[in-house]
Amino acid sequence: MNQSTEAAKIPMRFQEAWNTHDMDAFGRLFHPDATFVNRFGSYWRGVNQIVTGHTGIHATIYRDSTLENDAPDVDTIADNAAILHFWSRLSAGDAHPAGPHQIDTLILAVVTLREGEWRIQALENVTLTNPMTGAVRLRS
Repeated sequence: MNQSTEAAKIPMRFQEAWNTHDMDAFGRLFHPDATFVNRFGSYWRGVNQIVTGHTGIHATIYRDSTLENDAPDVDTIADNAAILHFWSRLSAGDAHPAGPHQIDTLILAVVTLREGEWRIQALENVTLTNPMTGAVRLRS
C-alpha cells in the first residue's frame, strides 16, 4: 500500500461525507483527539466538538450545500504522517441566509496513520479573500 496514496484519499472522503451530510462518516475522518479550525476561526478540539460544530450547520444553513475538493498536494513527513493542502469549493444552496453562492477555501490537514487507518489529526480551513478589500473571491 502506497502511504501517500492512502493519505491523499482523505479530501475525497471529506467531500463525500459533506455532500451526503453524513456526520457519522464525517466524524470517522478524524482521530478522537483531532483539532479543527473552521473558516471563521472557530477552534474545536476532539472529534465530538468537530462533529457537533458541523451537525448544526448541516441541519440548517448547509443542509443543501455541496463541496468539490481538488486533489491534494501531499507532503509525506514520516511513514505514518503527511501534510495535505487542497482547494475546496463550497456551493451553498437556498437554505443559506445569503442564498445560493460559492466560497473557495484552502485546507491544510495533517493526517496520520494509526491502527491501520489514515485520519485527520489537525485541519485548518481558510477562506479565499481579496487582501485589499476583504471581499470573498473565487480562485481562477
